[in-house]
Amino acid sequence: MNPPPWSDMIRTFGRIGLLSFGGPAAQIALMHRELVEDRAWLDDDTFLRGLGFCTLLPGPEAMQLATFAGWRLRGAAGGVLAGLLFVLPGAAVMIALSALYLAFGRLPTVEAAFLGVKAAAMAIVAGALWKLRAKALKGPVALGVALLAFGALFVWGVPFWVVLGAALLLGFARGGGQTADLPPARPAGTGRTVAIWLGVWWAPLLLLLAVAPGSVPAQAGLFFSWLATVSFGGAYAVLAALAQTAVDTRGWLTPDQMVDGLGLAETTPGPLILVTVFTGWLGGAQVGLGTAMTTALVTLWATFAPCFLWIFAGAPHLERLTAQPRLRGALDMVSAAVAGVIANLSLWFAVHVLFPDVRPGPPPMPDPTTLDVRALALAVFAFGWLLILRRGLVETLVLAALAGAALHMI
Repeated sequence: MNPPPWSDMIRTFGRIGLLSFGGPAAQIALMHRELVEDRAWLDDDTFLRGLGFCTLLPGPEAMQLATFAGWRLRGAAGGVLAGLLFVLPGAAVMIALSALYLAFGRLPTVEAAFLGVKAAAMAIVAGALWKLRAKALKGPVALGVALLAFGALFVWGVPFWVVLGAALLLGFARGGGQTADLPPARPAGTGRTVAIWLGVWWAPLLLLLAVAPGSVPAQAGLFFSWLATVSFGGAYAVLAALAQTAVDTRGWLTPDQMVDGLGLAETTPGPLILVTVFTGWLGGAQVGLGTAMTTALVTLWATFAPCFLWIFAGAPHLERLTAQPRLRGALDMVSAAVAGVIANLSLWFAVHVLFPDVRPGPPPMPDPTTLDVRALALAVFAFGWLLILRRGLVETLVLAALAGAALHMI
C-alpha cells in the first residue's frame, strides 16, 4: 500500500486529536475506527501489535499508538506529525481551561456539555471492544488471559505491570509458531536515533536549568521528565506520584484542585496525562501569569517529548522481534491482556460518569442512590445514535454535548 498523502495525514490525525475524548480506551477505539475500519491504512494485526508494544512503554499509550501509526505510514516525520496532532489540541484546551478555572472556578455549563461528550465516549469504546474481540482474543487461552487481566485490575486491584508481566511470561512460555526470515536490526541506527531524541528532549530543559535553576519551570522540567520515565500504566497509575509531589511536597495546588484538574483532563481531547499541564499552570501561577504559561509549556514538553524517543528507538525492531516465535507469543498474550485492560478502563470510566459517588476500589463501588439520570439518558442516546443508527462520530459527539448543556439549562 502506498503511504497516504500528507494532506490526508494532517486531516485524519487532526480529526483524531480533536475528537479524542474519554480517556485511553475511547482514544484507542477512535484510532481503530479511523485508521483500520474507515481508511484501512493499518490492518488489525499491525494495530494490535503496535498497541501491545505501546502498552509496555512508559507514558500515555494512546498518544504513543498515534505516533506509532504515523511512523508506520510515513516514517519519523509521520510519527512526529501524528503525535503532535494528537496532543496539541487537548493541550491548548487544557491551558485555556486552566486559566479560566483559576479566574472563575468550575464552569457548570461547560461541565454539563462535556458530560454528554463522556457519555458518547462510552458508546465509542463499547463498539470498539466488540470489533476488536475477534482479533485480540485468538482462542480460549487469549480469552482467559483477557478475563483474568480484567478481574485482576478491576476486582482485585493487582498492579498494572504485574498483569502485563504475567501475560508476557505466559506468552513467552507458549511460543507462537515459525520464525520469519527478517533482516537483523541496525544498532548504529538505533544509537543515532536515541542520541537525537535525547538531545531534543533535554536541550531546552538543560538551558532552562542553566538560566533559572531554582525557578518553578525548572523544577517542573526535572519532575515531569522523571515522571515520564516511570509512568507505566497510563495516567491513573501515576496520579499518586503526581499528587504527592505537586500537592504535598511542592504545594502547587490543593487536593481539591487536583481532583478538579483530573476532571478537566477527562473532559478534554487528548491523553488524560494532560492533567500535568493543569498542575504546571497552577504551580506557575503562584508566581505570575507569565510563569504559569512557561511552566505549563515546560510540563507539556517534559511529559511528551520522551514518547517520541521510546517509539522511534523501539518501533523499528518490533517486526524483527515478533518474528521470533516466543516473542511473538509473548506479544500476542500482551494484546489479549490489553483487551482486559481496556475493558477495565471502560468500566471504571462508565462507573464514574454514571455515579458521582463512587467508593474507591478495588473494586470501585458506586452508590446506587447517586445515579446521574442525565448521564444515563445521554449514554442511551449516544449508544442508539452511534451503534444502532450508525450515524457519524462527529455528529454524535456534537449532539451529545448540546444535549448535555440543554439538560443542565432545564
